[in-house]
Amino acid sequence: MSNLSVSGGAASGQELANNKHFSFEFFPPKTAAGEEKLMRVQEKLALYDPEFFSVTYGAGGSTREGTQETVLKIRNTGANVAPHLSFGSDSRERIRQLLDTYKSYGIDRVVALRGDIPSGMGNTSGIHYANELVTFIRETSGDYFHIEVAAYPEVHPESASVEKDLHYFKLKVDAGADSAITQYFYNADAYFKFVDRCTQSGITIPIVPGIMPITNYTGLRRFSENCGAEIPRWICKQLESYGDDRASILAFGEEVVTGLCEKLLAAGAPGLHFYTLNKSKPTIRLCENLGAKRNTS
Repeated sequence: MSNLSVSGGAASGQELANNKHFSFEFFPPKTAAGEEKLMRVQEKLALYDPEFFSVTYGAGGSTREGTQETVLKIRNTGANVAPHLSFGSDSRERIRQLLDTYKSYGIDRVVALRGDIPSGMGNTSGIHYANELVTFIRETSGDYFHIEVAAYPEVHPESASVEKDLHYFKLKVDAGADSAITQYFYNADAYFKFVDRCTQSGITIPIVPGIMPITNYTGLRRFSENCGAEIPRWICKQLESYGDDRASILAFGEEVVTGLCEKLLAAGAPGLHFYTLNKSKPTIRLCENLGAKRNTS
């Protein structure tokens, strides 16, 4: 039985949303048009008072400049923003410079990841794992940054076992992580069981579910295969049956993901982190279904 408690009666979406924190994730755009579009998306999502926006960091630091530029643009709107940071091919000095830059802009949250190194690029930092990056941030900046780390309710695709995966997660927590954001999933029980195992291992930091809207089955299936996220068979079969009927895919996806979010929040999940794919409408629909209030002041 999960340590997350489900209330005796069904809570309304508004009751759920009013007591939870939402956050939204972007990736750095590659073109000027993409930048303009993203800032319009950010402006729309900002009306729902997210706790923060996060911006991803490409393999090997491949989007380093784009990430920093996007982070600072969002910060200049007055919003809280959490840059992703990974060791990649960066030196320790480069990582320290990034931390100093973010600190100078009043950014006090980062997402610390192991990240990937593209073929042919060497790692010059001497940092190989996310727990080492967390340790480095703590040694460099003390307690200034709130450090988010990644968690995998369905087990990291490179982990040899559930036990090994939990071991590596605990190393990140023990190194000084403040909270975690999970890989996306569509099976709530996987999240509940993961939180149970964490609690039994003495891990007590908030573990926020990552939520991926369903808008394109082909792309979602391909991405899920690469990152180890399972799409339940019944969802696959239903999406396959729609073929190219995009309206039906969007409606079904919204229904499924809204139900997942409601179940997670009702059972005590501390909030939700939306992987927006730089789009506003699917995430806004989910937030509104959950009763999130739009700030029109």
